[in-house]
Amino acid sequence: MAMWDKISGGGNVEDRRAVGPGLALGGGLTSIAIVVVIGLLSGQSGTSILQDVLNQASQTGSSQLATDGAGQGLNDGYAQFASKVVGSTNQTWKTRFTALGKTYNEPRLVLFRGATQSACGGATASVGPHYCPTDKTVYLDETFFDALKNQLGGSNGDVAQAYVIAHEVGHNVQNQLGTSEQVSAAEQNGSTDANALSVKLELQADCFAGVWAHDVNEQGVFEPNEVQEALSAAAAVGDDRIQTKTQGRVTPETWTHGSAAQRVQWFNIGLDKGTLEACDTFK
Repeated sequence: MAMWDKISGGGNVEDRRAVGPGLALGGGLTSIAIVVVIGLLSGQSGTSILQDVLNQASQTGSSQLATDGAGQGLNDGYAQFASKVVGSTNQTWKTRFTALGKTYNEPRLVLFRGATQSACGGATASVGPHYCPTDKTVYLDETFFDALKNQLGGSNGDVAQAYVIAHEVGHNVQNQLGTSEQVSAAEQNGSTDANALSVKLELQADCFAGVWAHDVNEQGVFEPNEVQEALSAAAAVGDDRIQTKTQGRVTPETWTHGSAAQRVQWFNIGLDKGTLEACDTFK
C-alpha cells in the first residue's frame, strides 16, 4: 500500500455511505450490484450486457480496502484515504494553476452507496464514478472497485483507486480551464465527431491523472512498481476491453473513452512529463 501519510493535508470529502442503498431508484440496488460504469467505461454501447456483468458483482464482498474495520464500509478509514488522495490532487493543480496565473478551485468528493442526490440529478451506482460540473463534485460508490477487479480484470489496489479519483478530478481541471465547455459546445452544435471529442476529453483526464501521479511519485508516496496498479485499472476500462467483455466485438466508432492502449499511453505521458502542456490530446 502506498504511503499516503506523506501527503500533507486532505481534500473535501463528504461521506454519505451511512444512508445506504435505500435512495436507489426503485429501491432495488444492493451495496455492490450494478456498481458501475455505463458512463465511465462504455458510453452507450453494450449497456444492458454490461449491467448484467456488473450485477454478478453483487455476489461478492466489498473490496478489502473499503471494508477494513467496520464491515459496512463506514468509519473504516476509507473517507480518510479518499481525503488524502483528493488533497494530493489539490496540491498538484494548485501548483499548475498558480504557474498559469490562475486560482484552482478545489473539488468536493462525495462517497455514497447505491444512490444519492447531485446537482446534475440523481447520482446512482450504475452511472459509475463521475464528475458533476454544476456542483464541482466527484461522486463515487467505492464498491465499483470490486467490479473493476472481479468482472473487468483490473487492479482494485489503493493506487488504482486513487487513479480513478484523480481521473475524475481531471474533469474538474478541464471544467475550470474551459475545455469541457468547448467540447460540449461542439457536441451541441452537431459536430460529426462528437465521439472522437469525448475520447479526447477522457484521454486528457487520464493524462491529468498521470500528472498527479508524477507529483505523488516524486514525493515518495508510491512503493516500487505500485504505479502498475493505475496502469492496470486504466487498461481495464478501455472501450475495446469493455466491448470485448460485454458484446464480443470491438466497434471503435462508438468509443467514448478510448482504447486500453490509449488510456495507458496518455496516463504514462502525464506521468513522464508532469506538465499540462504534455496533455494536449486535441492536437
